Amino acid sequence: MLDTFFQTHKYLVEHVNAPIRRGLMDEINWADRLIAIKGSRGVGKTTFLLQYAKERFGQSRDCLYVNFNNLYFSDNSFLGFVDEFAKAGGKTLLLDQTFKYPNWSAELRECYFKYPQLHIVFSASPVMRLTGENPDLKGIVKMYNLRGLSFREYLNLQAGTSFPTYTLDEIVQNHAAICARICEKVHPLWYFQDYLHHGYYPFFLENRNYSENLLKTINMMLEVDILMIRMIDVAYLNKIKQLIHMILSEAPCSLNVSALSEHISMSRATTMNYIKYLKDARLLNLLYYEDKQWPAKPNRVYIQNTNIAYSIGERHLPPQLVAETFFYNALHGNHKINATERTALFLVDGKHYFDVCEKPPYRPVIRTTAVGNVEQATQPMQIPLWLFGFLY
Repeated sequence: MLDTFFQTHKYLVEHVNAPIRRGLMDEINWADRLIAIKGSRGVGKTTFLLQYAKERFGQSRDCLYVNFNNLYFSDNSFLGFVDEFAKAGGKTLLLDQTFKYPNWSAELRECYFKYPQLHIVFSASPVMRLTGENPDLKGIVKMYNLRGLSFREYLNLQAGTSFPTYTLDEIVQNHAAICARICEKVHPLWYFQDYLHHGYYPFFLENRNYSENLLKTINMMLEVDILMIRMIDVAYLNKIKQLIHMILSEAPCSLNVSALSEHISMSRATTMNYIKYLKDARLLNLLYYEDKQWPAKPNRVYIQNTNIAYSIGERHLPPQLVAETFFYNALHGNHKINATERTALFLVDGKHYFDVCEKPPYRPVIRTTAVGNVEQATQPMQIPLWLFGFLY
């Protein structure tokens, strides 16, 4: 039985197409025995697992990639499979589509304690209950987030460059010098608009229509990541689609929950739960004041990334909307983003106030401002918007 899985593993590792090495590869402590790679559909979790297998193990039978789509697991237990793998000398299991196995978290916990020599790395939908919500995994799983491509990763891939990441403090304090170094080698604005439209999800590299592929991915987020994992009756799928369409057609905006509830004929509480699921699936970002959090109504709701924003074909996207959406998405993975009662748009990490402008303002700015449509800023308080794409 194992030979069949190893044959599939060998083929997939030999043919993995990973033109860019994700920075997360070097951030993970691979010595941990149970690791979750959490990321939204389409960001490249499967490729990431296979790339790790190729780099670390080559064709060694110490490592095995297993996809729970395999029909074998419909009639056989994962525990029995692991026992056979461990007895054959296996050391590392890479698990994909983990949520499709009914008892996945309990059996992962049992494996963790029963096979102390075994390392397990599994992909996870952002909607899955992991650390705090899952008692099976509490205290034993280390979780990492795999995001879509940053602008830095996209630029390095498209322009053949190898620019490093910069911290937010480095960007705020030294943006002029950093921009000068980058612009000596490449014109970032030549690539930035393409990234905003189709550079976040790695499948832009595939020889398929990007917009159609993205719409398919969004529907899979709704139908699988929300309905299946959260066990919502499929009869409510169209209501969730109506809800996300209404929000995507207006965001960034404040939420009129009463109007949304009336439109989809659901209670206010249910509507708010659906909005939370859409946020968990990484279709939306919710912006709160510092002293507020879910389940309170957010101050504003944003589309999760600009690629999704452009997928709403009937909508004209104002450049200011695109600029704000990019800024939020670029920062929220590693920083705390809040609304502010000041005139600034965002408060970052409780100390940085930021405005975002789609083009240079006519007057000198009075606070740090992310400015679109410039390669190098002309004022000390202005930072080119694209540079925030170098945070990861």
